[in-house]
Amino acid sequence: MTTATKKKFKPLGDRVLVQHTEEQETLRGGIVLPDAAKKKGQFATVISVGTGATTPEGKPIPVLVKEGDKVLIDKYAGQEVTIEDEEFVILRANEIIALIN
Repeated sequence: MTTATKKKFKPLGDRVLVQHTEEQETLRGGIVLPDAAKKKGQFATVISVGTGATTPEGKPIPVLVKEGDKVLIDKYAGQEVTIEDEEFVILRANEIIALIN
């Protein structure tokens, strides 16, 4: 995704735009996985982050991830979207299971 596109697509509230990381095609032992054996990854990279939610009193609740972070998400989390022929998932910040260092 280009920088110009990132600026055009800004999630609202506590939503986060992520892109699944590519599955490894060859295992350590040199075994090549066929397309049918690859599953939808649960690891993703954060592409864009909303401004965060607010409390009923109007106080901001910041999103705890930032662009470029590696995260673990549930494979059924969020809504899949296609932007400029690339696949992404937009989900709420609380659907992110873990931040990967």
